[in-house]
Amino acid sequence: MNLVSICIPCHNAVHYVSAALDSLLTQTWENLEIIVVNDGSTDGSEEVLSHYEKRGVKVIHEKCGSAAKARNRAWREANGDYIKFFDADDLLSPEMLEKQMSRLNGIQDSVASSEWGRFYNDDTKTYRPNPESVWRDMKATDWLVEACKEARPMMQPGMFLIPRKIIETAGAWDETLSLIDDFEFFTRILCHSTAVLFTPGAKLYYRSGVNGSLSQQKSRMAVESAYHSLMQGTKHLLALHDDANARQSCANLLQDFIYTYYPAYPDLSRAVERRVAELGGGNLPPDGPPRFHQLRKIFGWRVARRIQRFTGHQ
Repeated sequence: MNLVSICIPCHNAVHYVSAALDSLLTQTWENLEIIVVNDGSTDGSEEVLSHYEKRGVKVIHEKCGSAAKARNRAWREANGDYIKFFDADDLLSPEMLEKQMSRLNGIQDSVASSEWGRFYNDDTKTYRPNPESVWRDMKATDWLVEACKEARPMMQPGMFLIPRKIIETAGAWDETLSLIDDFEFFTRILCHSTAVLFTPGAKLYYRSGVNGSLSQQKSRMAVESAYHSLMQGTKHLLALHDDANARQSCANLLQDFIYTYYPAYPDLSRAVERRVAELGGGNLPPDGPPRFHQLRKIFGWRVARRIQRFTGHQ
């Protein structure tokens, strides 16, 4: 039975990490090692983790300074033939690892994916699956093209089970990135994979509505990370799969960056606009509430977005 390693960064997750670890310790796949890097937590996470050390969880106390660095620290300790990166506030269904390992069935050149859905307020009864067009077996680069065409590819780490050999070839997490570092990493991983094998019944419960989560950050440093992740990730994909569909998917993904952060950081937006033009342009409309779309029809999306930001109607 192959060993699976779960690599978890933990920074101030005292309210969530117990549930996350419990969902791992009840997995039906028994040959499992769990590695948590406590990245300078100051909220009591260290005390919670000490109880799980007694249950066989390996805990490393080290101030890494970012999720990417903490994941890489855990990866360096991992002994598994298969690796899952997992966030300290999410949950897995009990049979997820067993189903994904069965789906791979010893395959070393492909990645297993899973179902996913959001849940809120610690209540897993609020979980609702979020079916996507990529919930099927696909060539890895085709999966990326399909996932990116609507500009919001779901690449939450816990969805994927990765053969160790792929990570050794593709490389670990880019430690210069913070916001959406998963896009660059998993694009690179899939560009070194043959296929993505979908695993029905394997479920990631994605905790949503967490105050202060990284995904909510809009500082210059965070937005620069998003910019570099998107630019690098799309470059990885187009180096292997450069056709009209791939270019439009990448253009849409980059156009969404402009929609999301306008009018802030105009230098980054201009650089992205140039890249979108080089790719031939996208066909992605901006998203927003009904009032935004009413204003967009009259004034254009830029003015509508400024009004949206000014009035606080997000």
